[in-house]
Amino acid sequence: MNDVASQQGWILLVDDSAEDRELLQHTLRRNDFRGRIEEARDGLEALDRLNCRGQWAGADPKDLPRAVFLDVKMPRLNGIEVLRELRSTAHLVVVPVVMLTSSAEERDVHSCYALGANSYVVKPVDMDDYFRSIADVGRYWVALNRTPTEYPRANTIAPAGR
Repeated sequence: MNDVASQQGWILLVDDSAEDRELLQHTLRRNDFRGRIEEARDGLEALDRLNCRGQWAGADPKDLPRAVFLDVKMPRLNGIEVLRELRSTAHLVVVPVVMLTSSAEERDVHSCYALGANSYVVKPVDMDDYFRSIADVGRYWVALNRTPTEYPRANTIAPAGR
């Protein structure tokens, strides 16, 4: 992720498994991601972070992550419910959401895309495949992808003649 190192910003990892969060962080760091990585242990914690509530009450609501990596199967509030909330909250609708999960269930894939997920990646079981996949996902969503928050006028001006 060579060009990732120069990118500003942060990402939010949402997964109830501490081991999965640690492995994801390790993989991103191993591939030169130098930005801030924040974690949430479940969907409620993720929504509190993104909406600057609870322990994040003093956070800047304009400081949005470059991407949210979101697990589907979590207690309290699952990833699909979190995605539904993100896509119905005006200031969060532009945040890219990558469903990064072990769930390969067809209904989960369809539900996530229907709710506005930007990507759905099933975590590979093989460690070499996992490292390659996370490096590719991280490179795209953190280094290559551009969000409307980087181009504020893009949200207000329609292209002429299209």
